[in-house]
Amino acid sequence: MSDHAGAGVREWSPAAGLVAVAWLLAVAAAGWCAALWWTGSDPAGGLLAAVASLGAGLAALFGTRARPRLRVDPDGVTVGGLLRSQHHPWPFVTDVRVLRVRRLGRETSLLEVDTVAADGTERLLVFGRLDLAADPEDVAPQLRALRP
Repeated sequence: MSDHAGAGVREWSPAAGLVAVAWLLAVAAAGWCAALWWTGSDPAGGLLAAVASLGAGLAALFGTRARPRLRVDPDGVTVGGLLRSQHHPWPFVTDVRVLRVRRLGRETSLLEVDTVAADGTERLLVFGRLDLAADPEDVAPQLRALRP
């Protein structure tokens, strides 16, 4: 989370270290793929390396491009995405809540933000700890406090 000079502006993004690790994994998997392709010794391993390289590369690209992932200011909520950011003014944000789910014997929290577009289309925005580099349980009260 970062707090900018402007009053009431908060941003959350994926941890920079995590994004750097994703880039390193993408490069390593690409090198693995190239080595297997060059030797031609393991076609199945080459396919696995290509898929791993593509997946890690997309995750790294998303973590880099979608910064900040969530920005809240007096005007509303802005969500960073792969291609562009999308702004949701406060009057169109209908609810902010935390969902607690149990998966694989572990409880996890997700931040849910309900929005509605001018044409009435509803949208649910979901953020996890990896998106925010913070506990959604801590982010939700800050969002509610900034909401006019």
